[in-house]
Amino acid sequence: MNEDLQPRGCWFRLKNFIRVNLLAGILFLTPVMATFFFLRVLFNFVDGFLRFLPEPFQPENFLPFRIPGLGLILLFLTVLLTGFAVRNYMGRKLVEVWDRVIETIPLVNKLYLAVKQLVETIFNRSPQDFQRVVLVEYPKDGSYALGFVTGFATGEIQRKTKQKVLNVFVPTTPNPTSGFFLMVPEQSVIPMEMSVEDAFKLLVSGGIISPDKKEHP
Repeated sequence: MNEDLQPRGCWFRLKNFIRVNLLAGILFLTPVMATFFFLRVLFNFVDGFLRFLPEPFQPENFLPFRIPGLGLILLFLTVLLTGFAVRNYMGRKLVEVWDRVIETIPLVNKLYLAVKQLVETIFNRSPQDFQRVVLVEYPKDGSYALGFVTGFATGEIQRKTKQKVLNVFVPTTPNPTSGFFLMVPEQSVIPMEMSVEDAFKLLVSGGIISPDKKEHP
C-alpha cells in the first residue's frame, strides 16, 4: 500500500512544482514581453516619421546603416518646436482657429476634445488640484465611491450649511477626466491612506490594479 502512495506523492509534488513555477514564470515574463513589444512597436512607429522628411534629407542617403530610434529624436524635436510655436501669441491664435474648425466636424470633434481633455488633465494637474483621497457614500447609502477632495466650500454654500462642507470630485471609470462634483459634509467622508496616484490606478483599471496593502501593527 505504501508503494502505491509513493508514486502518487511524487506525481503530486511534480504537478505542484510545474504549477507554481509555471505561474511564477508567467507573472514575470508577461510584463517583460509586453513592455518589450510596446517599445518595439513604439520605435517602429516613430521611425515612420522619417518618411515625412524631404527626399534629400532622408537618413539612408548619407548614413551607411540604419539607426534605430532616429525617428524618436525627430519626434522629440518636432514636439519641442511645436510647443515653442504654440506658446507665443500667433501660435495661440492658430490653436484657437484650429479648435474652432475641429468643433465643426461631427464625430471627429468628440474624439479630439476627449483626448485633449485627457492629456490636459494628466500633464496640467498640480498636486493641489486633488489634495487627498476619500470614500463617499455614492450614489446611495451603503455604496461607496472614491473621491478627491479639491478644497472647502466657501461663500454662500458654506453659510447656508450647518456643517463644514468639502468639495469632492468623484471621477468615472475608466475615464477619470469626467465625473461628478459633490459637496459633502466633512464628517461624512472616510479619509483614505492611499495616494492620489494609487487612486487613479485603481479607477482607470476598474479595480483590477489595487494599491499595495500596508501592514499595520
